[in-house]
Amino acid sequence: MADYLTSWLLALVQTALFVASAPLLAGWIKRVKCRLQNRRSPPVIQPYRDLVRLFRKEMLLAEESSWLFRAAPYVIFGATVLAAAVVPLVAVRLPTSAIADVIVLVGFFALARFFLALAGMDVGTAFGGMGSSREMTIASLAEPALLMAVFTVAMGAHTTDLSVVIERILSHGLMIRPSFVFAALGLMLVAVAETGRIPVDNPATHLELTMIHEATVLEYSGRHLALIDWASQIKLMIYAVLIANIFLPWGVAVQFSAGALLLGAMAVSLKLAVLATVLAVSETLFAKMRLFAVPQFLGFAYLLCLLGMLSHVILEVGG
Repeated sequence: MADYLTSWLLALVQTALFVASAPLLAGWIKRVKCRLQNRRSPPVIQPYRDLVRLFRKEMLLAEESSWLFRAAPYVIFGATVLAAAVVPLVAVRLPTSAIADVIVLVGFFALARFFLALAGMDVGTAFGGMGSSREMTIASLAEPALLMAVFTVAMGAHTTDLSVVIERILSHGLMIRPSFVFAALGLMLVAVAETGRIPVDNPATHLELTMIHEATVLEYSGRHLALIDWASQIKLMIYAVLIANIFLPWGVAVQFSAGALLLGAMAVSLKLAVLATVLAVSETLFAKMRLFAVPQFLGFAYLLCLLGMLSHVILEVGG
């Protein structure tokens, strides 16, 4: 009974740590980008300051908005936090990851996106409808590639439980397999598209011809905008942790001792810092692509994930 309560307590602490440290990852990426572009960088804690400022500001609601517009930020934030609870951050064998697998994780992402698109259209502005249309177009192309990457990993471990997948990879040691390489590359491209990063989207601009995610949240302010921005930062961290802990799982705690948990926290922090630096470098080197080129980008991601699954079926099954 004590072990059961301890595992639930660790699961809650891990989820809280996930949610609390997501703005720090966004701040680190912004700081590295500024340094690479020879600009004065804001403090790493600047996203926390922005969230506090938004929570303190007054909310302005359009007269045409319905209850859906007001409820959507809470649904989006709640679904994203539940998605974060499913992903092993520091340790595996936690009850939250056992009751929901990676398919449910994709479902939480879809639920948040569905309400984001509805909220964008609810006010009836041209920008909101345009952003919702573009958001759903990208989602329709990104989700098949995401599912293909997930199925490739799941087939290798014979389960969709993320904790079991990570434990299995840890138990087998370092094995560079074609299926994992293709799936990792495909998932990285999907992560760039799903989190609205360059070259697919640029959350720092509000240009009419290029806006995607920003167009759907243009009418939000105050606490509602803070929740949506925070959910976006959590989603970015979820994808970074998925890439870091599935394909580079070393350091993830498989026991609940203090030493193992501390080592797990240090390992995931180091891996996230490296991944964030790689993302900042890529965003510095590449420009935002035209909207009409996004299907080709996501088509290439799907091709990589498909090659990963075919590599597993042809080369690795029975090996």
